[in-house]
Parts: sequence; C-alpha cells; structure tokens
Amino acid sequence: MKDLQKYLYYFKKLKRGSTKYGPAPHKAILLLSVLQRFQLKKINSNQIFITPELVMLFKTNWSNLVRTGHVCNFSLPFFHLRGEKFWHLVPKSGFEGFLLNRESISSLSELNGSVQYAFLDDNLFELMCDPKTNKFLHQLILDEYFPSAKKNYSYSSSLQQKLFEEIEAKILNEDASEYRAEIIKLLEQKNEEEIFLRGSLFKREIPKIYNYTCCISGMRITSSASVSMIDACHIVPFSQSYNDTVSNGIALCPNLHRAFDRGLIGIDDDYKVIVNSNWNEEQSSYLIKHFENKKILLPSDKTCYPNLENFSSHRKKFDF
Repeated sequence: MKDLQKYLYYFKKLKRGSTKYGPAPHKAILLLSVLQRFQLKKINSNQIFITPELVMLFKTNWSNLVRTGHVCNFSLPFFHLRGEKFWHLVPKSGFEGFLLNRESISSLSELNGSVQYAFLDDNLFELMCDPKTNKFLHQLILDEYFPSAKKNYSYSSSLQQKLFEEIEAKILNEDASEYRAEIIKLLEQKNEEEIFLRGSLFKREIPKIYNYTCCISGMRITSSASVSMIDACHIVPFSQSYNDTVSNGIALCPNLHRAFDRGLIGIDDDYKVIVNSNWNEEQSSYLIKHFENKKILLPSDKTCYPNLENFSSHRKKFDF
C-alpha cells in the first residue's frame, strides 16, 4: 500500500505543459492507455514498446476524454514522461547521445527511430500488473484529469478493434488511387499516428495473406514465440506510391526482400522471377539465380493478387 500511495501521488502531480488551452492532457492519456494494455494482459514484461495497439488506444482515449483544443500527439508524452520519476527510455543503438541532448520529440517517426522502448520502476510495474491496484491508478487519473468526461471512458478495447478492422479493410479492399489520396490528406494534416497505424497493419496483413510464406523461396517458419521470418515488401516504395494496399505488397524472407528493394530481382507479367543481369554473385548453395523463372506463390484469394503494373514500375526503375 505504501508503494501504491507513492505512485498515486506521482500520478496526481504530473508535470504538464502550460498552453493557451490549459494544462496539457497528453501524459494522463498515455498513462491511461498503458494501464489499459496491462489490464488487458497485452503487456507482460517491463518493456513498453511503440506498438500500433498502444497508439490506437491513445487516439481513442483522446477522442473520448479530451475536450480542449490540444492536438493529439502520441510522441510528446512518450518522450516527456521521462521527466517523471517512474518512466525511463531505452534508446536504440547509436541514439544514446541523441536522446540525451533532445529537449523534445514531437514526431512519431523520429521517436520510433530513436527509442527502443520505455520501462517503469519495478514497483510501479508490479502495481500495473495487478488488476486491483491497476484500477486504483486508472481511477485517480480519470478523477483528477477528466472528471467531466470520465463517463465516456471504456475499459474494453472494442472501439480500438473496430478502428483496426476499418484500416485493415482499406488495405485489403480500397482502390490504390483512393488510398493514395487519403495518405496525401493525412500528410497535409501531419497525422503521423494514422500513417503509422496503416503502415504497421500493412506489415502484419501481407504476411498473413501469404500464409507467412516467402512467395519466392517458399520459406515458412512458425514459432510458439510468435516470431515471423517473413517481411511485408512494398513493390513500389511507400515514399513514392503512398500505397499500403494489398495490391502493392508481397511477402518475402529478409534476404530476398533486400534483393528486391535493391533491384537485384524483379517479377515479370507472368509472376515469374527475373534476375537482373547487372550484377554477379559468387558460387554457393544459396544462389539467388536459382530462383530465376520460378513463379511466385500467390494468395488463395485472387482479389489479393499483387498488381502487375506495380511490378512493371519496379522493373523500369532498375532497368530490367
């Protein structure tokens, strides 16, 4: 109980930025979202990663609870909570000095590129894992920071799941030109969270469509630890196409993903592998040229086939 009282006090005294709309609600929303992930048993170790689920919870909790003119931004509280006594950031390799010298990070791409994960004090981690003390922490944040809107808060993740399904439907079914128009609009709005969510779901959906199998090599590894060795590969890079739809994706193992991205291999109009003649490889048991003229594995659902025009654009880019 002594530890609980300490962290209830810390949560009640969050350092919040002063703005023209009043004290910023960002830290409180992020802590609620983290507590919710613990409550749903989706966080089982003291490592809080920047996942699409956490970002989505942050967005839905924000829409339910925040009634001021503040801008919804996940990166700000994830970074600035390090100013509290219980939240600690672990930088990615090579970014130790970068994080140490930064006063703020407001870009999700910058945050995701430099931070590996956050972790809590051990005692707070145990309190969040326990359903009873988790609820005490939940309730304090709702009472302290959102007294008039707390009736709109949901302990379940049903709204989050619904939003995920809506994005998945766009990736699977939406016309590429319509999808591109939506992405351009999101970029104009600087809505990084939505773009991050779409990109993350593309990375999950494409391997699933190909049954977690590399469409060229046929490699498939399953693991009880939910480890996948199959990547979602954009045929035309997202930076050029703004296209996360299934028509612009194939599933590849990492070495063939790199080979495709660098133009060492391509796919022809019969869905067969072409090996670019502009490079040579040393003799070994793992020659990429062994795959030449092999037809790639395709999804069981023809509506999920990759678009041949995208393969054509890829070949033109690398002078096949």
